[in-house]
Amino acid sequence: MTTKRAVLFDLDGVIIDSESLYTVFWNDMDRLYPTGVENFAKVIKGSTLPRIFETYFPDMEVREHINSLLVKFEAEMQAELFPGICDMIEGLRAAGFATAIVTSSNLPKMQKLFARLPQIEKLVDVVLTDADVEKSKPDPEGYRKAAERLGCRPEDCVVFEDSFAGIEAGRRAGGKVVGVATTNDYSDIAPLVDMAVNNTTDVSAADLLGLFD
Repeated sequence: MTTKRAVLFDLDGVIIDSESLYTVFWNDMDRLYPTGVENFAKVIKGSTLPRIFETYFPDMEVREHINSLLVKFEAEMQAELFPGICDMIEGLRAAGFATAIVTSSNLPKMQKLFARLPQIEKLVDVVLTDADVEKSKPDPEGYRKAAERLGCRPEDCVVFEDSFAGIEAGRRAGGKVVGVATTNDYSDIAPLVDMAVNNTTDVSAADLLGLFD
């Protein structure tokens, strides 16, 4: 019996080129409402908004203000797909891989993104947002749920991640992890993953199958 394999993609910094935009936004929020956390925007990458609020912004009025600014920011954000990503994922699907997006983003953001870039939703079999999990990355819940919905074992999945929290989530889920050096330095992520690349599109189906040999 052939083993079913799947590729589970984070969204920001892996499929769409948006992390630099979010870095600016969250650094602005940290200046507006100081958290005292060094490299705040980098520390929170991969976290859901509820977790960010619960951990760093206890004041409800502050949360409401940040949320209103974030809604406006995401409505105006013009993040684009990384060049070649559609062809790359379609190649994986043609090779027999199931595909999913596992993101800490919320549903309204995803709906706006799919309306502007409808090809993203067509690339994958399953999309999980923050509404599908109780625990944010680095908890493995999202990746384990994605594997389950695809009918795969987590250990038969490859996770693409750019953040340290996401890399840890993929590891803890039991999958193979490809670290994408779009947000963090290649040298920092390489020791933590099964394969490190500069761009998601640097990988072929044969490369991923080789991770299971």
